[in-house]
Amino acid sequence: MEDLDWHTPSSFGAGNNCPEVAITADSVFVRSRLTPDAQTVRFTHQEWKDLLAGIANGEFTV
Repeated sequence: MEDLDWHTPSSFGAGNNCPEVAITADSVFVRSRLTPDAQTVRFTHQEWKDLLAGIANGEFTV
């Protein structure tokens, strides 16, 4: 996989149990900060927008 520029959401502070996101021209990649060598999830930009909208709208409540 290409060398990606990973970012952690500022709302997580210095914690390790959080997602990391890398955005490229074609895709959005997400991985766990705890296990960065584990599987990375790849979204299209539209899938990423839809996921964020679903979270904001409460579509993924437990």
